[in-house]
Amino acid sequence: MSPLVTVIVVLTGGVLAGVIGSLTGLGGGLVIVPMLTLVLHMPLPQAVGVSLFGVIATSVGAAPRFVGTGLSNVRVALFLQVAASSGALLGALVAHNVPARVLFLIFGLVMLYSAVMSFLPTQHDDAGAPADSPLAARLRLASRYKSGDKWIDYKVQGVTPAFGIMVGAGMLSAMLGIGSGVFKVLAMDKLMRLPFKVSTATSNFMIGITAATSAGYYLAHGEVQPIIAGPVILGVLGGAYMGGHWMTTLPVQQLRRVFAVVLSFVALDMLLKGVGV
Repeated sequence: MSPLVTVIVVLTGGVLAGVIGSLTGLGGGLVIVPMLTLVLHMPLPQAVGVSLFGVIATSVGAAPRFVGTGLSNVRVALFLQVAASSGALLGALVAHNVPARVLFLIFGLVMLYSAVMSFLPTQHDDAGAPADSPLAARLRLASRYKSGDKWIDYKVQGVTPAFGIMVGAGMLSAMLGIGSGVFKVLAMDKLMRLPFKVSTATSNFMIGITAATSAGYYLAHGEVQPIIAGPVILGVLGGAYMGGHWMTTLPVQQLRRVFAVVLSFVALDMLLKGVGV
């Protein structure tokens, strides 16, 4: 594949990653890593290094649009980010000691489980939890977001288990370059019972911070190729801006379907790669 064709493919994939990443809160790594490993046949550590910078670009392109509408719960994000960043540091240290095939299998299994869970709607898609947990009330995590012309108040639960899951989310971010958005969204949606759009928007706010924690490690080890990373970042920025606009207008159930379908396809690709097909 010529350098020009490679740049075009990567740029196009970056746009797609930015759109999907900002719509679902997953950061775009779900598209970038398979594209680089399965299409361009890059080694997984190099693909992860580039993907982490793409995840940062997704956050930069999408998160500012959500803050003004209240969709990003900054207090929840900063609280959970303490655990996610700690996990990202641990993940960066152990990533090079884990065989690539094992990482593909982990990636695929995580995505498959997440896809199944995401097809299941919840009663708090719009309104959130009915009451705060004691810890959530103490930390003042409850907030409100704008939907159309009205503001919707919501409460928060499940703070402690969500905090614990964030450590694992950070580790997977560093090991697989996925921005750990999959665990972030699921933890906030299923455990903390935030409205689904709040979960995805808050994840968009967090993923860039988590990815930045471990991106420097890959950069220092020479595993970020500028000719690949540059087009990825440019494409992701444009895609994230578009996806951020669509996320505020699409119905919640459509967002859930997009979330689940994307995970299903990526899970299949990664599991096949993990078993050597």
